[in-house]
Amino acid sequence: MKILFINPPNCGRSIPEERYGITSIKQIFRGEPLSLEVLAGNVGDHETRILDLKVKPDGLQSALKAFKPDLVAMTAMTCEAQTVVKLAGEIRQSLPTTIVVGGVHASADPEFFNRKMIDWIVIGLGKQSLRELVTALASGVAKPLIPGVAATCPGAPLHYRQRTFSRSDLPEQQLPRYDLVDQYRPHYTLETLGLQLGLVVSAAGCPYDCSFCCIAPLTGGKYLTASSETVIRAIGCLQTPVIRLVDANTFGNPGHALKLADAIEAAGIKKQFLADVRSDTVVRHPELLKRWRDIGLRAVVVGFEEIDDTALGAMNKENTTRCNLQAIDILHQLGLTIVGDFIISPDYTEQQFDKLGAFVKKQQIDLPMHTVLTPLPGTRLHRQLREQISIHDLDYYTLTNAVLPTRLDEELFYNRYAVLLAEGHRAAKV
Repeated sequence: MKILFINPPNCGRSIPEERYGITSIKQIFRGEPLSLEVLAGNVGDHETRILDLKVKPDGLQSALKAFKPDLVAMTAMTCEAQTVVKLAGEIRQSLPTTIVVGGVHASADPEFFNRKMIDWIVIGLGKQSLRELVTALASGVAKPLIPGVAATCPGAPLHYRQRTFSRSDLPEQQLPRYDLVDQYRPHYTLETLGLQLGLVVSAAGCPYDCSFCCIAPLTGGKYLTASSETVIRAIGCLQTPVIRLVDANTFGNPGHALKLADAIEAAGIKKQFLADVRSDTVVRHPELLKRWRDIGLRAVVVGFEEIDDTALGAMNKENTTRCNLQAIDILHQLGLTIVGDFIISPDYTEQQFDKLGAFVKKQQIDLPMHTVLTPLPGTRLHRQLREQISIHDLDYYTLTNAVLPTRLDEELFYNRYAVLLAEGHRAAKV
């Protein structure tokens, strides 16, 4: 079977640009499509290609004509969901092929893709599910029943069995097909730091349950860790000087993270690492962060989210501003670059914008990343705020648009947001 994996193009829309001419806020997603590389690695007995439309946005028709795939598999974040539906329609008109959609939005809101131009929806981590689907279809099974996979039935509710996820749903035995994106690799850089990145999975899911987060459906709420041997093998496949561990929480299991650090050192790997960590993990396990720094950890992404305990509690963050401050102090002492994630509520006043800007400056956050609180479909936040949502067009769900009404005049809100982003960019350059 010939399988074409497609990474959708940048397609999110920007309210501040369209309404007020503010061009500095629009979100551009550009990164290695690791999820597709993982999927391709697990169907290695079939002929596979990856088309990255973020790098080559006009490449669809030429790829379809040259490859003539028997199956097309696409992934989609929420802001890409409508574009993927359009792509599926275009593909359907171009050639007879089986069309499969998976990814974050399919896992959080599978009914969205229950449409005539799509044949199958993969819910959650797709490595094993897609493999089983491909095997069944290649064997001539017309309607296989596979946990975590739904056959579309437009006009009627989806019926499927939930999948129970385990370590086998991570890239354990078969490594990601990094080679399938060799032509695109020069484009996969962290522009703010001028570094070329390679992506590796060491864990999936998260042991926490923040109300705004869309990660839980990918693993059925479980936190899974890959074996040290698997991670070492994946790192060995990449020639990039920096490895981005793309886990939602690399240090969610401190014991596993320590063993992995020991394995990296024992393997003689000399690379720099960028990883995600919770601030309370830093406070509880500073020796773990020191150990990772000693084997190459250069920067950490920390989801501070808010600088107010009440707001953190409303997000079910299970953390405090005091803990955040302690973590910042520890990370500065260790000499680690802090990439700080902050969430701006549409309910912000000018005073809150001022307070957040002052906090970032005072705490010397090296690279602040500011997003707008967005109730993504499938999250608890969406269920809580569904009636208040004023914008339902998913193209605007880029985390840089207010899809809830703003307390401030909308133009003022976006101007203040743009100022925060500009200050963050200046801090990063310094």
